[in-house]
Amino acid sequence: MNANESHCLQLLRDADPDRYLSVLYAPEEKRGALAALYAFNVEIARIRDLIHDPLPGEVRLQWWRDLIDGTEHGEVIGNPVAAALLEAIKVYNLPRTAFDNYCEARIFDLYDDPMPSRNDLEGYCGETASALIQLASLVLDAEKAPAQADIAGHAGVAQAVTGLLRLLPLHRRRGQTYIPADILAAVGCSAEMLLEGTDKAAIKRAIDAMIALAEDHLGKYEAAAKSLPATLRPAYLPVGLTGMYLKKLKASGFDVANETPVVSPLRRQWVMLRASMRFA
Repeated sequence: MNANESHCLQLLRDADPDRYLSVLYAPEEKRGALAALYAFNVEIARIRDLIHDPLPGEVRLQWWRDLIDGTEHGEVIGNPVAAALLEAIKVYNLPRTAFDNYCEARIFDLYDDPMPSRNDLEGYCGETASALIQLASLVLDAEKAPAQADIAGHAGVAQAVTGLLRLLPLHRRRGQTYIPADILAAVGCSAEMLLEGTDKAAIKRAIDAMIALAEDHLGKYEAAAKSLPATLRPAYLPVGLTGMYLKKLKASGFDVANETPVVSPLRRQWVMLRASMRFA
């Protein structure tokens, strides 16, 4: 790894330990590009935390879009994540439109508008988490990755929906609602009730519905993953933790709305090791 890629890996270790672990299972020559890809995800995901007003957040997103499109403003030498990402895109001929679509989807994070529907949520997950899996797959095996787009789609939705549930306490504090309006309505809940915590039973039903949605996509992924090429294994390893997280969320019930269930680092490492062995 060069210095920029090493910086990305260290960033992952602190900010996204699950993907950090998955990088270590990749061939050594691929780790730098994967670290850059995932570090880019970290940088975009934390824009809301660093810039609290939507407009400056959109400006920051646009900077990344221009950078990837080749119309960057200024040098990237002072931004190791940007430099490493551009190198990965060049070396592995990664589709720049996927990054642009990713950034477009992430605009939603900057605002407090409720997620309109299940289809919108699945689309958001597809352009973000699923796209990351597919991009990582292109790094690992560009020849075999395109045929696995459907598997990446289900894997990413399962992973992202589970991640959104684990972030539910943070989103409630911000006033954000990622649980779709049609799902909330179907279980007799609303965005206002979710944010205010006025009806615990209704909120639990909404949480249960989201868990069921994640489980549905996880089941479809796991059924198809039996034919997944071994070369693509590291791209899917973080999804191997999804079932464990969903069990924790189920056991926590309504408490998920206020506190994220804790899973020890050792437990996560063990589960990922087992997931890696499934593809051996």
